[in-house]
Amino acid sequence: MSQSTVDFKGNASALPDLQGLEIAVILPCYNEAVAIGETVAQFRQALPNATIYVFDNNSTDDTIRVAQQAGATVRTEALQGKGNVVRRMFADIDADVYVMADGDATYDSAAAPELVQLLVSQNLDMVNGARVNKESEAYRRGHKFGNALFSGLVKFFFSNKINDLLSGYRVFSRRFVKSFPALSNGFEIETELTVHAMQMRMPIGEVETNYFSRLPDSSSKLSTFRDGWRILKMISFLIKEEKPIAFFLSLAYIFFLPSLWVFLSVFGEFLETGLVNRIPSLLVAVSGFVASMLSVVCALILDSLARGRREIRRLSYLQFPGAANTPKS
Repeated sequence: MSQSTVDFKGNASALPDLQGLEIAVILPCYNEAVAIGETVAQFRQALPNATIYVFDNNSTDDTIRVAQQAGATVRTEALQGKGNVVRRMFADIDADVYVMADGDATYDSAAAPELVQLLVSQNLDMVNGARVNKESEAYRRGHKFGNALFSGLVKFFFSNKINDLLSGYRVFSRRFVKSFPALSNGFEIETELTVHAMQMRMPIGEVETNYFSRLPDSSSKLSTFRDGWRILKMISFLIKEEKPIAFFLSLAYIFFLPSLWVFLSVFGEFLETGLVNRIPSLLVAVSGFVASMLSVVCALILDSLARGRREIRRLSYLQFPGAANTPKS
């Protein structure tokens, strides 16, 4: 994994040569009228040749009007939830490079040229903007703990090389976007993005970027416990779908070991007395053995299906050139 530290200040003379690339800045938004104008202006300065899209998700404030006045192309998604918005953005927008961020002005837009340059120069498929908060109020303690916990879980099961699992600041190649199935509905979308890259064995990078506190009168839409629970469910779902051997063999052990302990105690009594006095215990032990065997069978069958799904996604991925191989106009 490639890592570097961002030190761009939005100086146009310091921008890497990105001429000829069709770059789309995609910003999912829900009630961000306070910050969306500033966000669009910042990305316009950082990437002057990019097309900036704001996808509104049923905002009840002036998000659409402010985004249009700032010069963004505004589109809408009726299904509520960030995952639904990302799915629509990936389906509707065609570009060589996609820069995704939130519309709340918390991500460092000046870092975007370096993230794009890293993606292109090393022919990567995803570059993650790992958040470094220099303002104590920018990153709530509960969110920081949850991010570390979930990042550790994904790293354990999927050999994840991304340190900031839940960052919404990412740069993608066209072939990543067009091969991504996007099953999530809400904030768990970042987890799915990372696992997709891991399972497809895509080349990825990570760059440390500044993370700022929200503007006054701007509020976070992320609920620590509700969305944390949804992210945990998504991780469990992805383990089951993408790592069925690990998931169902774990279940097999859970069924087998207690059943073996009960069976051995019953069998020990049988050796001493010649009688089986605890018929219910024996039935429970046998049922546990059966459940354990079924879990092993499910693991083998679903592993073959998961391999087939990965092959299909891989074929879709190979239909598109990498960012470094995109013809320059």
